[in-house]
Amino acid sequence: MSGTYEVTVRGRLSAALASEFEQLRLVATPRAPETVLHGWLEDQSALHGVLRRIEALGLDLVEVRQVSADRGAPTGEATR
Repeated sequence: MSGTYEVTVRGRLSAALASEFEQLRLVATPRAPETVLHGWLEDQSALHGVLRRIEALGLDLVEVRQVSADRGAPTGEATR
C-alpha cells in the first residue's frame, strides 16, 4: 500500500548510515536517542525493502506507522 511512513530506529544515524536511506528524510527525535525515517513509499514492497535494509545494517527497529500525507515531517532536528 502506498503512502507516507514514519519508521523509527534506535540511535542517531551516522552520515554513512543515513546515505542508505536517501529516498527518506531523517529526523533525530528530541526525546530518546532515536531517528525517524520519514517519506513516501510507493508500495508495500518498498516498505519491506526499507525494513530489510534496517535489519541488514543491524539497526534496532522501534516503530513503523503510516501517516497521512498532510501531517508533514515529525517534529525534531532534521539530519538532512
